[in-house]
Amino acid sequence: MSFRKRLEDSKSVEWLLGLFLSSYLRFCMRTTKWSNDGLDDLRAALKDGPVVLVLWHSRILYGPAHWPRETAPLSTLRDPSPAGRLSAATQSRFGMEPFAMHDKKSNRAASREILRRFADGISLGLTGDGPIGPALEMKTPPVEWARATGRPVFFYAFSVRRHRRLSAWDNMMIPLPFTTGKFIYRQWEQTVPRRASAEEMDALRQEMQDALSKTQADADLAIGLEPGR
Repeated sequence: MSFRKRLEDSKSVEWLLGLFLSSYLRFCMRTTKWSNDGLDDLRAALKDGPVVLVLWHSRILYGPAHWPRETAPLSTLRDPSPAGRLSAATQSRFGMEPFAMHDKKSNRAASREILRRFADGISLGLTGDGPIGPALEMKTPPVEWARATGRPVFFYAFSVRRHRRLSAWDNMMIPLPFTTGKFIYRQWEQTVPRRASAEEMDALRQEMQDALSKTQADADLAIGLEPGR
């Protein structure tokens, strides 16, 4: 086994990186002057039960930190890759409960567990463009989960004036400290019928994609940035 492979499979390295990243994000959070839209609307909705939370992968870093966990818990979906495990280790430090989704057997088991958690009042968070993209292209799982649960869908996006970008498929926004920021929670106005046709599901997927992209663009514009990934 190569040295890189041993590092990727190391629980200790995963734990240390998760600790470092979560500590860095908390420092950035404390030194950022935040404004928000929709947080009170989300809290009000959560009093009636769980929701499906959808965001683009490029704005995933602050998602766990901004979630109002004092109001209701949140579970998240992740892929089993090293990056996915690091993301889960970081999210866990913010009180999230990640689920790994990979082969068909484990996906069925995870799906049953997620539905059980919905029944217990635990919301579900997932990225609309998945773990590998293409960026800003809505996959089917968010629409499928909205149909399966019958629960409201909320979109989330954040933007910060001072940041860096990763040279990766999603051009992920990496926040820097001592800046201004905006985060938005916005409820999707559409509902997904339990017996929607394939054509209806595809149309709803496109509508969800457009609405989430607008939410993210609004967060960028609110602090004077050009809308981007």
